[in-house]
Amino acid sequence: HPPLQHLGGVVQGCGTAGAFAVIKDNGGVATWGHPDMGGDSSSVAELLMTGDSTTVATLLAEGVVQVCGNTGAFAARKSSGSVVTWGDTFSSGISSVIAPLLAKDVVHICATSVNAFAAIKANGSLVTWGSQFFGGDSSKVAPLLTEGVVQVCGTNGACAALLANGSVVTWGNDEEGGDSSKVATLLTEGVVEVYSNYYAFVALKADGSVVTWGCDACPRSADERAVATLLSDVVQVCGSGGAFAAIKSGGSVVTWGDDWGGDSSEVAALLTEGVVQICGGEMAFAAIKADGSVVSWGDSRYGGDSSAFTMATAMKNLKARLKRKAAKLHRMADKMFVLKVSMQKLRGQIRAGNWEEDTPTAYYAYTDTFPLQEHFRLDACGVRHDHRTTFF
Repeated sequence: HPPLQHLGGVVQGCGTAGAFAVIKDNGGVATWGHPDMGGDSSSVAELLMTGDSTTVATLLAEGVVQVCGNTGAFAARKSSGSVVTWGDTFSSGISSVIAPLLAKDVVHICATSVNAFAAIKANGSLVTWGSQFFGGDSSKVAPLLTEGVVQVCGTNGACAALLANGSVVTWGNDEEGGDSSKVATLLTEGVVEVYSNYYAFVALKADGSVVTWGCDACPRSADERAVATLLSDVVQVCGSGGAFAAIKSGGSVVTWGDDWGGDSSEVAALLTEGVVQICGGEMAFAAIKADGSVVSWGDSRYGGDSSAFTMATAMKNLKARLKRKAAKLHRMADKMFVLKVSMQKLRGQIRAGNWEEDTPTAYYAYTDTFPLQEHFRLDACGVRHDHRTTFF
């Protein structure tokens, strides 16, 4: 890894399957990890450092503003709108045709699949590169990607682009979502966001309905087909490795896909309302509810079992409640004690007949906020005469 001083002033970071890259606050980039997966950026080091260099001076006028990675390579976007890539050539290779398109006007970059990248340009066009087998080659749909691209996402081997007019364009491995022909008529308008897992896509439409395609994207068994009827009024979708979870407008959750996240039956009673966000891992989901509680399901080895966290949180909350109750009981005990003392003094004064005008009898009272000592006296007829109130 880089010397320790290189890691000061870090403002963003990301990783591939075997390396890391971070952007520093001066616009420079530091990398470490497996050299074949992006850990060695020496071949483009001059492009990733601020400073003066006669050969790349025009590229170094401003620094790096975004970095992203797929399984074996990184891509960095500079404030000048140019893109620099490094890592294994299978994942990051830029052809002579593509290179000029990445020299300027790039406003966003992302890893679209395990071995491909995409860049959205200022005019709304899309540029892709990387492995042709994993979505890096979008030439077959290039005429549809010349303008209006607002979002790109990918499965392991395919990509989908959402256009400003609400339509969706797909390419890449057919079985993993590159072929959307079976649902093409549903993807011509009204789509507001596209989601993916490793093998399939889900498009969320403005009316709250969803469209699915790809490998095992649709509910298959009788029970899973019943889920399809519940996929209305959807406001958010999240993918895991092989499953999806959808939040409905009422805060309930619907899941489908493989057993590692697609089956939420064990926690179904906790997912009927109040869910505000879902996060997906490789084999599990976690749902955050409006009350701050967390519900998880899926493979327990990969985050599907949050019982230890939930129990720890519950114990912490219980201890806090018990502490508050103990403090309240303590205040009540103090009140009872001072009342008892006051009554004893009163009885003693009555027995002794000490009812001169200038002989005060002290009484104490407590509020929940602070102790209050109130002085007053009783005359021979038992009439109260207030003197003053002080705090201590």
